[in-house]
Amino acid sequence: MQNGQGGGLVRPVLLVDVDGPLNPYAAKPHRRPEGYQTHRLVTPRWEAAERRRLAERGLPNKPVKPLRVWLNPTHGPALNALPFDLVWATTWEEEANAFVAPVLGLPELPFIAWSSPRAEPGDGVFWKTPQVVAWAQGRAFAWIDDEITEADRVWAKEHHSGPALLHRVDPRCGLTHNDFAALTAWAISLR
Repeated sequence: MQNGQGGGLVRPVLLVDVDGPLNPYAAKPHRRPEGYQTHRLVTPRWEAAERRRLAERGLPNKPVKPLRVWLNPTHGPALNALPFDLVWATTWEEEANAFVAPVLGLPELPFIAWSSPRAEPGDGVFWKTPQVVAWAQGRAFAWIDDEITEADRVWAKEHHSGPALLHRVDPRCGLTHNDFAALTAWAISLR
């Protein structure tokens, strides 16, 4: 893919969701997938949401229970080895840099700051999809998320002027060898 300035190549972007692709939260409870390590995290966003929930239940002084996150330390090097520029596309936003990136050995990454309140596009389109496409501004991108459906692929095709791969990752398994192979093959196909 040419960048138009001096004929250099512009790498596609890989937009990375945390919960689902990196944290297989839907795996059976107490059956952490092989290769994953358990982390108990209290991020500022999680703590604020939990404090609101506890206050609504009449328990404002109850301690906040940490969020259980399963992360596979091999995913950081594997993501870094892909022919992409990495960007967080997660509701963790900047907190992914503070809490997830260090565990995986990833550098601080740019992130998509989601609008609030979230617009619901309708027709089965995931709320992130229009914002992902707007953020990409026509640049080639792949996006890994557990909530991507065919409706999102159709929407992106109709609204994005560049190449795009919307790749669903099973939240029971997290990223697998097949997912990395599909991402690599797609990026190579752009050359």
